[in-house]
Order: sequence, then structure tokens, then C-alpha cells
Amino acid sequence: ITFLLSPLWSQVEVSKLPKDLAKKTTSLNPEFLIFGKGQATKDKKIPLLIYLHGGGGVGDEIRKVERQPRRLLETIKKAGHKCLCVVPQAMKSARDQKKRGGWIPADLDLLLEHLKKILPIDENRIYLTGNSMGGYGTFVWAASSPDHFAAIAPMVGGLGSGGPKDVTPKLDEWGKNLAKIPMKAYYGKKDRVVPADRGEMVMKAIKKAGGTKAQLIILPEEGHGAGRVPASDPKFANWMFSQQKK
Repeated sequence: ITFLLSPLWSQVEVSKLPKDLAKKTTSLNPEFLIFGKGQATKDKKIPLLIYLHGGGGVGDEIRKVERQPRRLLETIKKAGHKCLCVVPQAMKSARDQKKRGGWIPADLDLLLEHLKKILPIDENRIYLTGNSMGGYGTFVWAASSPDHFAAIAPMVGGLGSGGPKDVTPKLDEWGKNLAKIPMKAYYGKKDRVVPADRGEMVMKAIKKAGGTKAQLIILPEEGHGAGRVPASDPKFANWMFSQQKK
């Protein structure tokens, strides 16, 4: 299934997890979006960017999240970088209906395992970003599976599964794994949804673990929409695409 996105990212494909994998996930829509397949060739692997949507994107209608990465993708193109971009969708409720849905690292691990089989991915250059709830998803997945990623960039991300102001009791454990990954975390000083001090808390945990690869950027005039600033900045794209696993 394809439909027009923009002159810079001409088509986006709706793909789907195989049934056996989908059954193993807890709250992941089996459908996901793939941008940029026209930039890939069979004989050359290219970077993969995974974009995790915010709370407004939850559900089981995949086209609901099609617009969320658009600004960043256009900036990446303007900066001269090629990549595949995959946008999954978290469901509102868990598949068994017994608990709320959301971003679950085990689900995302299964997705990435599948992506490596079907796409020409440079596995030394896998990048992760997300906004708001997707910022939380970026933190929790990278903290669970740090070896996947060359760099991460959580935007206005919370630190707990219980909502924007929740803080995980495992923050020190997160810090030990996040310390392994180059990171830029963005917050708005005027954010009334996810307080900017959440960024300070995660940075403290990373530094406590001896991490030196993380950077916190608090934008003084921005609120919960602070992610639009790096998403529009070619320098941010250049930083991300310069990172690679050794």
C-alpha cells in the first residue's frame, strides 16, 4: 500500500509483521510505516531511523501516525542524508485488554529483528527518536537494549510508563545502559506536560554511571512542542547521521 507524502519523501509503504511475530507482541499494531525505500539499493545498506509517535498516535489505524515524522524527514533530506525510516504504532490497550497499551521494549525488539530481515539496513547506523510518549519509548527501549543503537534523541520524553510525570524506579539502571549510547535529549523549559527537570533527572543517572556521551538541551522559550526545533535543524540531522557503532 503506498500513498504520497511530500516531494522529498515521495512514497510511504504500509508493511505488516508476520502473524507469528504479531502474536508475540503485547500492544504493537502489526502494521508499520516504511519511508524512503526508494533510496535503498540491494547492494548497499543504508541507515535506519525508527520514529516513535506521541500519545496522539496510539491506536490501530496506521495512517494516524503518517504525519508525525514529516518535519524531521524533510530536514534529513535537505541535509543530504539517506535513510530508511520506520514508524510503528502502539495500541491504546494491550492485546489481552487487561492493561493499557504503549511502548514496550520486547515488542520493539521483535519489530527490529523483523526489519533486519526485510530491509537493507546498516546495522552500525540504527537511530532512534520519538516525541512525548515516543520520547519515553526512546528512553525505555534504549535502556533495555542499548546495543541496538548508534544514537538516540528523545524529545520531551517522560521517564515512566504511568504518564507524563511518572518516574521509573529503575532510573539508575536506565542510566547505566543509556550511558553507552550517544544521546541528545530535548525539553522545553515552559513545558507543562513533561517537566524539563525529567531531562535533568535522566542526565544525573547517566553521569552517575560514568556516561559522557549524553547531552541535555533545554530550550528556554519552548513548551511541549520543543521537538520541532531539532526536527527542523540540519545540524541535528548531521549529528545523528555522523554517529555509528564501532
